[in-house]
Amino acid sequence: MTLMQKLYWLMATLGNALAIWLCSWHPGLGAWLLLAFTLGYTLIGAYDLFLSRHSLNRLYPVVAYIRYGLESFRVEIQQYFIASDTEEKPFNREERSLVYQRAKNERDTIAFGTQRDLLADNYLSLWHSLNPCEVKEESKRVRFGGDECLKPYSASRLNISAMSFGSLSSNAIQALNLGAKKGGFYHNTGEGGISDHHLEHGGDLVWQIGSGLFGCRTHEGEFDPAAFSRQACQPQVRMIEIKLSQGAKPGHGGVLPKAKITAEIARIRLIPTDRDCVSPAVHPMCATPKALLGFIRELRLLSGGKPVGFKLCIGNPAEFLAIGKAMLETGIYPDFITVDGAEGGTGAAPVEFTNRMGMVCLEGVYFVHNALIGLGLRDKVRIIASGKTASAFDLLSKLALGADTVNAARTMMLALGCIQSRHCNTNNCPTGIATQDPVRGKAVDVEVKSDRVKNFHHNTLHAFYELLGGMGLDSPAKLLPQMIKRRTPYGLPMSASSMVKQLSHGELAEGRATGVWQSWWQSASSDSFFVYDDLILTPIELRQGHQG
Repeated sequence: MTLMQKLYWLMATLGNALAIWLCSWHPGLGAWLLLAFTLGYTLIGAYDLFLSRHSLNRLYPVVAYIRYGLESFRVEIQQYFIASDTEEKPFNREERSLVYQRAKNERDTIAFGTQRDLLADNYLSLWHSLNPCEVKEESKRVRFGGDECLKPYSASRLNISAMSFGSLSSNAIQALNLGAKKGGFYHNTGEGGISDHHLEHGGDLVWQIGSGLFGCRTHEGEFDPAAFSRQACQPQVRMIEIKLSQGAKPGHGGVLPKAKITAEIARIRLIPTDRDCVSPAVHPMCATPKALLGFIRELRLLSGGKPVGFKLCIGNPAEFLAIGKAMLETGIYPDFITVDGAEGGTGAAPVEFTNRMGMVCLEGVYFVHNALIGLGLRDKVRIIASGKTASAFDLLSKLALGADTVNAARTMMLALGCIQSRHCNTNNCPTGIATQDPVRGKAVDVEVKSDRVKNFHHNTLHAFYELLGGMGLDSPAKLLPQMIKRRTPYGLPMSASSMVKQLSHGELAEGRATGVWQSWWQSASSDSFFVYDDLILTPIELRQGHQG
């Protein structure tokens, strides 16, 4: 018998007897409160001992609930009282404070020096210039649209990444879109389709079409060209993005828990309300590289010539090169490629997929950038980086490794007021952002929060252009991968581009690639995505590829 079981029987016998005696001979408020306590303890303990399915309750009746109570807000205790400013994940206190300050137009400087270990392995840094300059105004936006695009789009260097209505509340979607309208940047709809909340304030949209085909499907779940054309031809829709995979759960379909599926969401997505909404892992219109490119051309025509691209998290490099082979063989090119990083966030994903699958954003962007150079197509295709972006350095490092623009999701949520409680998949978001609870959702003031989204965007870009100017560069186009320095285990800085050989223009297409690039290219096929991953990557192999 455990100590708590002994305590229970003591309370159930002597405790109740004492309380009853006090009520009989010395009645008063204290005696009655004691009796209520002992009786309540006895009833709860009896349930724990004889009926509970939990071993902790059976062994430690009543007091086991203290453990459950503390566990329920363990994250908050860790976040507010234990973690340092630089150790919390996915966004530490320093990063979150920076977002909050910039969103509120508050002072965002720090005093007394850095809290980071500047000599830590893999620490990223920059070398400044003794000739700082101003960034040219004309370099602050990027034109999207290739040879077949009739309606090109000029985009900001920083934009709102994919977050669906359904994952986020209606007020959160409205605040994001109004912020995009005020700040002159775009808002990616996420795969949940275009809702009235996306359209209400007139902010630019990138319509994402995932494997569920939400918003452009029949009731049977097949692609509906007419439904797509009706939505895509709206003037507010500036670009279309086909989602192949997502960084937080590559190789896994999207999940919207049934607790968050309202009648409105079901109407928009054409889905039932009695079960989780699970999108297939494979996009039904893009089963092969050639099918993907054919679908891109079809969507471009149906949308009246708007830019069309695709989003993916890079896994096996040879499988991306299979798309490259299909581009060369068909002559069809996407207008952009969004590279999502394995460090990206989501509302709901299996732990193993979130923790173990995919390339991180910087690696993925650098690979895609080099692959397009090797294919001779870098001038035809824009690259969007989508991963963890909280600061101007995060933005700059992605652009330096090869991106043209950057999408941010979770930091835009932080600008709305997210506190990183990590309850996105429960429908109980404490800030009303990631929920479909109408009471919670109303807590998001659309006008106020839209200003914070606009402010975060503006102030982050302002810091980015200052950082860029401090490097002596007057345009983001002059950034190079080797400008990002990574600290090695030997204590010396190494260029971030030195891990794998940088390709020259057309090197892959002309058959001149060597080392790992040659192996990946030879194993890729335009008729299938799958490539058996049997290439051994070792430091020796990487050095051979670099020397080749």
